[in-house]
Amino acid sequence: MPVPVTAQITPERIMQFAWGYVPPLVLEAAIRHRVFDVLDNSPKTLHEVHKETGASERGLAAIMNALVGLDFLSKDEQGRYSLTAESAAFLVSTRPGFQGGLIRHCSQQLIPKWLHLNEIVATGKPANSVNEQVAGSEFFAQFVNDIFPMSYPAAQALARHLNLDGADGPVRVLDLAAGSGVWGIALAQSSGRVRVTAVDWPDVIPVTRGTVGRFGLADRFSFLEGDLLQANFGGDYNVATLGHILHSEGRERSGALLAKTFAALASGGTIAVAEFLVNADRTGPVNGLFFAVNMLVNTDDGDTYSFEEIASWLAEAGFTDARTIDSPGPSPLILATKP
Repeated sequence: MPVPVTAQITPERIMQFAWGYVPPLVLEAAIRHRVFDVLDNSPKTLHEVHKETGASERGLAAIMNALVGLDFLSKDEQGRYSLTAESAAFLVSTRPGFQGGLIRHCSQQLIPKWLHLNEIVATGKPANSVNEQVAGSEFFAQFVNDIFPMSYPAAQALARHLNLDGADGPVRVLDLAAGSGVWGIALAQSSGRVRVTAVDWPDVIPVTRGTVGRFGLADRFSFLEGDLLQANFGGDYNVATLGHILHSEGRERSGALLAKTFAALASGGTIAVAEFLVNADRTGPVNGLFFAVNMLVNTDDGDTYSFEEIASWLAEAGFTDARTIDSPGPSPLILATKP
């Protein structure tokens, strides 16, 4: 009788996780020293990258070889480094798909707070409450434009789905916690009928104005400063967007915000919610589970939620037909309708 073969258990995965902080910090160093930008034009030797960036050859050799190991760079037999398809698409700062903005915040804004995780787990108290105006305004004023590329493809997908150019008349959009203005910008680009009201904290709205201006859409935006639960939104909007905000608000504030948004929409209006969704039993996807810990670290009550949870909140607020649409990004978008 054959002896069953069992896979040998090794600590390899644990050892890899022990160095798990290395890839984002190496990527950040490469972005800050313009390694990917310099290599965008052509392959270069270590010395050539040193000459163009001004960084030390020793430092560049260490991080660039690590990036070869991580498949973000390649190196030929002559010692010339070049971009891979992935780094060319997402790590060159001048490319529209640049995702390095989030990485740029690792060493100064993200990782330092995570270093308190042991204490946070013990007490349940965050290192910083970025969902509160005093603590969060400075953080988001620096952060929102760097995460613009993360949401822009999904916002464009929403615009295509809504087909606002086919509307009978003007389309009023309420962009809540607007940040960079990415959701309103994509909708306004899709149709000249769109007019957007962008709502955010007073220290963030100037960033929103600046980004909207760079897209040449200032004449189709109005700006409302204030906390989401205190600002007067007005009414009769056709579309409301909540782009990655419920996770920082927690269940109680999210329910109140959805009810307030329902009141601001016209009959037949659509709410669109973007979130890092987890499945109903909270066993995946791992990205959403990681982000739940990030909310533990950075908010008082924040978390990540399943479609089922958010759909129940939408129903409690009065919305019907909660549904998802596929979009580029970590999770589908959630849409619902005001009867």
